[in-house]
Amino acid sequence: MADNREAVGHGRLTVVRTETDDITVVGLDGEIDHQSVGGLTRALSPADTAAGRRVVVDLSQVTFMDSSGVNALIGAFHSTQTAQGWLRLVGARGAVLRTLQLVGLDTFVPFHPTLEDALAATDPDI
Repeated sequence: MADNREAVGHGRLTVVRTETDDITVVGLDGEIDHQSVGGLTRALSPADTAAGRRVVVDLSQVTFMDSSGVNALIGAFHSTQTAQGWLRLVGARGAVLRTLQLVGLDTFVPFHPTLEDALAATDPDI
């Protein structure tokens, strides 16, 4: 298991990327905006281009997200679909959840209440 931590935007966003059982888990803490989205984008970039790329993004500690974060998640969705994999989101709440719902991300990316639920889901979520 790899664990890569990166503080972005003067400590406004912490990104932790782990790899376990061929699933990339990206844990986020803080605010995602145009200044901090680079850390998220780097964490969502595939370590390799292997088919079947699977990614879970934990948003439970994200307090704010603007269109930069939404665009990064949409890009990650397209990237995983191209690789015949999937993207799942975890723990979105409050204003972050509302933002994602307003743009309709919840209509094509599966949302799960907990990381355990996302990792245990057996359907391909396509």
